[in-house]
Amino acid sequence: MDDTASTPLTTTRRTMFRVLPAAAGALALTALPSGVAAAAPAETPTDDASFPVDLETATVADLTRLMDQGRITSVQLTKAYLGRIHALDAAGPALNTVRCLNPDALEEARAADAQRRKGGRHSPLLGIPVLLKDNIDAVGMATTAGSVALANSHPATDAPLVAQLRAAGAVILAKANLTEFANFLTNGMPGGYSSLAGQVLNPYDVSQTPSGSSAGSGAAAAAGFAAVAIGTETSGSILSPAAANSDVGVKPTVGLISRTGIVPIAASQDTAGPLARTVADAAALMTVITGTDSQDSATKDNPLVGHDFTKDLSTTALKGARIGVVASQVPADGTDNRAVWDAALAVLTARGATLVNVTLDTSSSISGGSTVLTYEFKRDLNAYLARLPKNAPMKSMADIIAYNNAHSARALKFGQARALASQAIDLSPGSANTLKYQSDRAQDLKDSKDRIDAVMAQYNLTALLFANSGSAGIGAKAGYPSVSVPAGYQAANRRPFNIAFLGKAWSEPTLLGYAYDYEQASKLRQPPSAINPTLFDRSGL
Repeated sequence: MDDTASTPLTTTRRTMFRVLPAAAGALALTALPSGVAAAAPAETPTDDASFPVDLETATVADLTRLMDQGRITSVQLTKAYLGRIHALDAAGPALNTVRCLNPDALEEARAADAQRRKGGRHSPLLGIPVLLKDNIDAVGMATTAGSVALANSHPATDAPLVAQLRAAGAVILAKANLTEFANFLTNGMPGGYSSLAGQVLNPYDVSQTPSGSSAGSGAAAAAGFAAVAIGTETSGSILSPAAANSDVGVKPTVGLISRTGIVPIAASQDTAGPLARTVADAAALMTVITGTDSQDSATKDNPLVGHDFTKDLSTTALKGARIGVVASQVPADGTDNRAVWDAALAVLTARGATLVNVTLDTSSSISGGSTVLTYEFKRDLNAYLARLPKNAPMKSMADIIAYNNAHSARALKFGQARALASQAIDLSPGSANTLKYQSDRAQDLKDSKDRIDAVMAQYNLTALLFANSGSAGIGAKAGYPSVSVPAGYQAANRRPFNIAFLGKAWSEPTLLGYAYDYEQASKLRQPPSAINPTLFDRSGL
């Protein structure tokens, strides 16, 4: 199978569209990307003026209500998102968040419409278009991790989380661009850059990084290119793009969601999770993709299987909460970030939370840094590649390195230093590398899990509070969850600022409740077209 099974967007990137923010969703109904109609014949769309929702701000609940009422169909909604991608991602400001479209998206939408016509209870994601980071296996599209070496690498089966989405009736809309190999190919690669699909832009400020590695998922969710998106994180790759793109981002407990069928960095820290515009949307997505998987031992004891995270959303969740404000996270006096941070603390206090100032060392005590990710990258990437079909183009990390060397002009703009360091690791039992890895992994847990547990126990805390993605490193090593939520914009330049709640393993229900209560009390998030209107208003061209 070659990559023509998916529909790349590179052929239309030079086309400019004059798109006003208010009309973007309407234009989406008529401007379909090249190749989509052939894959799934278009049906008569809703009239532009009568399309009843703004895709830049529409929530899962909004879209579900409209479909349940018969005011729109999933087919019409899917075509609207495809058109919006064409008008604003492939053309217009060309944000470059989407790597390829799913050629079966409209077929999946028709199936969802048929299921909805049968009546009865249904999943909250029935007919809802979802965007996948392009390191997640979905049959019918290549899984590339942004690498030209994997441009024609097609999985035989869906990743379990994708199978769960399909079972819930969600529409797999497209694959999102990302920082290549989840930003573990080399050092110094810009967030959102890949050799296969180029550079993702931040819709709030194109001069700023969209951050990574889930850059495409984060920027696409912010700009309304799908109802919700899925990213992955090893250390910051959901939380960081959430903060950069004014998204809600959930980095779950390691083991909450299966990692099988996801191009890995390190099994000890990897996880998938939502990037969305609202906490409720993230919770709905979490409800569907949480589960167990016999191929992923981390999910074996998952206590939240079958949990409905939308039931944890309450406007009284913060009442009685004891939240540790991590001293190192407090922005400097007199800065825009400090003003936004102080306002967030005021909201938390007003909602009934007790804020406790705490000191938490988030640094590593390992001289020269931990070898855990470098060791596991080779081990786990080789295991992923071994599960692919026999005709897969790459069989090992060594093959990818060799391909990159042979195609260096395209593949190695920033080199492959981390891949080379990982390839040099001796994975054999008892080797010096293995013994060092085992020691480093144990120390990582002492530096993260043990420190977090001690501080939370000492002050009887229910969560810890961080600025932007400050919880990423220590939370990743501990395998603990964080929820990032928009907290406003800097006064000087309107750049986004988030706060993040971190808790102990399996505390997602508590953290989502806190994030929702804060979100509903503050209501600070604004869409990109409101914060950065000149990017989207092309009327002056």
